[in-house]
Amino acid sequence: MHSRPVGAVTRGTTNPNRLRRQDRWLTGPQAWRLRRSDDPPIVVDLGYGASPVTAVELHDRLRRVRPDVRTVGIEIEPSRVAQGRELLAHNPGLAGLSFRRGGFEIPLDAGRSATIVRAANVLRQYDESEVAGAWERICSRLAPHGLLLDGTCDELGRLSTWVAVTPDGPVSFTISLRLAGLGDPMDVAPRLVKSLIHRNVPGEPVHAYLAALSRAWAINAPLAPHGARQRFVASARALKDDGWPLLDGPTRWRLGEITVDWSAVAPRLTGTCVRCRRSRRTAASRVRR
Repeated sequence: MHSRPVGAVTRGTTNPNRLRRQDRWLTGPQAWRLRRSDDPPIVVDLGYGASPVTAVELHDRLRRVRPDVRTVGIEIEPSRVAQGRELLAHNPGLAGLSFRRGGFEIPLDAGRSATIVRAANVLRQYDESEVAGAWERICSRLAPHGLLLDGTCDELGRLSTWVAVTPDGPVSFTISLRLAGLGDPMDVAPRLVKSLIHRNVPGEPVHAYLAALSRAWAINAPLAPHGARQRFVASARALKDDGWPLLDGPTRWRLGEITVDWSAVAPRLTGTCVRCRRSRRTAASRVRR
């Protein structure tokens, strides 16, 4: 166990309900990971920021799936940990939620492993070359069926992306959008995760994927009078028909959410994030139940 937390203090910006899209995915398609554990599962909200509100929201949503879940908010900045603990002292109804100081080493009691680690808007503040190492360190603290969600979103949580990473490597990439008022799915580009944001250029797979989604959205413009939901579902179906290895279906598409196998968007091998390519084998089977 490290005596000092591993990592750097983040800016800490957060807002209530900002991470609802990520929470909805964890308690939806990934809920089986919570139910599988015989012991109370441990879920970590890593780098929750200047306010513990997103950790509280995550815990509340997780308890609907697994009432005995243990949610641990981990922060490097001591004052943020103190704020979380003060909140708990005045809210006894938050049983199962705790806060502690730490970083990528994921300090947990008695060597326990985490079922899920959510790192939202954390790695985007690091260099791309540091991502693979952070993934590997965090995943070393996961249970065998565990999952790291490395995500990014805008200030209000209307545009969000995340990578799902297991101990074997990254398995999927998800885009989640607020469909009301959406101009173009390409609007999510500034909110790509760190491992992809600098790869959104011609010749890179993620650029081709976003372009295909944007093109499908434009082609299905005649469906706009019927609502953005139908238009997005038709756009996602067009991508699947074109051979993109989507891992979800209309139920998730209607939410403005679309998940693709990581192998379809993984960065080309140019000297950085080599580990990011591992999922070209059987990634899809590990993220789907």
